[in-house]
Amino acid sequence: MKSEKVSAKELINALDEIYMDKGITKEYLIESLKMALEAAYKKNYDTNETVMVELNEEKGDIKIFAIKEVVTTVTDSNLEVSLDEAKTVTKRAKIGDTINIEVTPKNFGRIAAAAGKQIIVQRLREAERDLVFSQYSDKEGKIVVGIVQRTDKFGTIVDLGKVEALIPEKEQIKKETFNSHDRIKAYVLSVTANGKYGPQVILSRKDPNFIKKLFELEVPEVADGIVVIKGIAREAGSRTKIAVYTEDENIDPVGACVGKKGIRIQPIIEELSGERIDVIPYSDDIPSFIINALSPAQVLAIDINDEERIATVVVPDECLSYAIGSGGQNVRLAAILTGWKIDIKTETSVKENIVE
Repeated sequence: MKSEKVSAKELINALDEIYMDKGITKEYLIESLKMALEAAYKKNYDTNETVMVELNEEKGDIKIFAIKEVVTTVTDSNLEVSLDEAKTVTKRAKIGDTINIEVTPKNFGRIAAAAGKQIIVQRLREAERDLVFSQYSDKEGKIVVGIVQRTDKFGTIVDLGKVEALIPEKEQIKKETFNSHDRIKAYVLSVTANGKYGPQVILSRKDPNFIKKLFELEVPEVADGIVVIKGIAREAGSRTKIAVYTEDENIDPVGACVGKKGIRIQPIIEELSGERIDVIPYSDDIPSFIINALSPAQVLAIDINDEERIATVVVPDECLSYAIGSGGQNVRLAAILTGWKIDIKTETSVKENIVE
C-alpha cells in the first residue's frame, strides 16, 4: 500500500476539548484514539495484520504500521515478511526480527474521521462512566446536594452535577413534594457502576441515616465524635427519636444537639419539612433508657423481663396518651429505639389489679 500522511488535527483538537471538559486524562484519550484507529483499519481493510498506530500530535499525522516477523519463507503475508523486503525498510533486518512496515492507506483520513470517531465516542462514554462512578462511589453513606430535575413513575430525578441520581418513591418522605429546580439534600443509599444509562446513584430522604448525617452537618460535637448517636427510630415525615451519648462529663449531649433556643436542630427540622425530632440521652441502664425513650411521658415505675425483653411501664392516668402517642407512635418508636417491647399501664389499672 502506498503511504500517505493522514491529518489528525481535527481528532486531536476534539480530544483536547473532551479531556478538558470531561476531566478524563489526555493520555487515556490518545490510547483510545489509537485503539479505535487500529480497529477501524482492520475492519475496513478486512485484514488480520497486527498493526500499531503512530500519532504525531505536533504535525497532526497518523500512520499505520503492520508488525511483521522476518522469515526465510513467507507463509502468511499479513504476519510475515521476507528478508529482502525487510531490508528495504531497514538494512539491519535479519531472520527472526520483528519490524514495522508502514501500511497507511490513501483514504485513511476519511475512515479515521468516520469509524475512528464512532469508536472513540463509545470508549469515551465508558471512560466517563468509570470516572463518574469513581467520583460518586466514595459518597455512598454521605449527604449530597442536588437540583430537582423532574418526577416520573420511578421517583424524583436529581441533578448532582455530572450524574443524575434517583430518589425512588419508597425512599421519599410521604406528602413531601418537589418542584423542578428545587435545591435539596439527600442521603446516598447506593452507587452502582453499571446502571442502564451508566453509574446509578440511589438517594434517600427516608433512611434513618439521613437524620444522622444531618446532625453531623449541624452539630460539631457529633461530627467530631464527641457526641455519639447511639440509635435512631424514625417514621419519616412524622417523628424521629434519636438517642445521644458522650463520655465528656462537661458536655450535655442533648443540649449540644438541640442548641441554644433550638438553633442547631431547627435547620434539620426545616430540611425535613417540619418532622418532629425527640433528642434523648442514651443510657446503658436499660430501665433509664426506656424511661428516656418514652419522653415526654412521665413514668412512675418500670419492671423489666430480661428473658422476653419486655418492659412493663406504669404512667399516671393523665399521661397515658403522651406515653402511647398518636396512633401508638410514641411507644412504637421507643420500642424500636431501645429494642424492647414496651407494655404501658396506667396507675389506676395497676392498683385495681393489686386489689383484685
